[in-house]
Amino acid sequence: MSRLDEVLGTALLKGKRAQGAGREVVTVPLEALVPSPQPRRRFENLEALAESIREKGVLQPLLVRPLGDGRYAIVAGERRYRAAKMAGLAEVPVRVLDLSEKEARLLALVENLQREDLNPYEETLGVLELLSEELGKTREEVVGLLRRMRKEKRGEAGHNVMASPEAQRVEEVFKALGRMTWESFVQNRLPLLGLPEDLRAALEEGALPYTAALELKKVKDLEARARLLEEAKGGLSLRELKAKVREALRREQAPQPLPKKVAARLARLDLEALPPEKRRRVEEYLEALHQLLE
Repeated sequence: MSRLDEVLGTALLKGKRAQGAGREVVTVPLEALVPSPQPRRRFENLEALAESIREKGVLQPLLVRPLGDGRYAIVAGERRYRAAKMAGLAEVPVRVLDLSEKEARLLALVENLQREDLNPYEETLGVLELLSEELGKTREEVVGLLRRMRKEKRGEAGHNVMASPEAQRVEEVFKALGRMTWESFVQNRLPLLGLPEDLRAALEEGALPYTAALELKKVKDLEARARLLEEAKGGLSLRELKAKVREALRREQAPQPLPKKVAARLARLDLEALPPEKRRRVEEYLEALHQLLE
């Protein structure tokens, strides 16, 4: 078993006891702690946690690794760190782990992916980052690998990747995480990367299920999508939303009325770029139309 496999296995254990076996809890100043990049972007209910910390203190030590200059990088427990600052604490209990930077990133990613409050978009980014660390590839390269794997699984020729060590490692990581299969991830989660900003924001806020976000993604008309988004936030069922999306798509695909079609063409028209004769005729028609509408 590789060192990374040991770290991955440790992070997936339910209890923190195994993570900190043989390491005593020590207290360090908050100013000595350095947050690390992670998939989790929003920290909910910090005030409630801060109030609990004011009353009872920090009950679960943060996991950190030494940086060698008296500071410690937070591996797991940034939410507790933020709440402790809000509560006015000067120091917190920590458990110091002897990990390399890469091992710490892996442990932090896996620890965060086990949280129930991680939204689907953050979870998608977290899984991709975990695979990126494991495979030594960029996120874009990981996405490309996953899509080639799916194409081969579906019987499409020219994608001989399933027997590769990389594809096997992908399968191992998804089995270890135990949240979904890699096939389900490719089908249901990768499309979240292409969400427009309005839908991504709603998803990150927890105001929209990812299934509804993917359904709304089909609607290109911004006004129609905004209306449907508000309805979905208001509790519209997925079945009802799908029916409304189908209706919106029918309206989008319907032939555009002639006045709107002409108006759209005129909005893009550059008279100066037209040949002289064609420009003269267009100007005549426009003047005649103007007089008629007057």
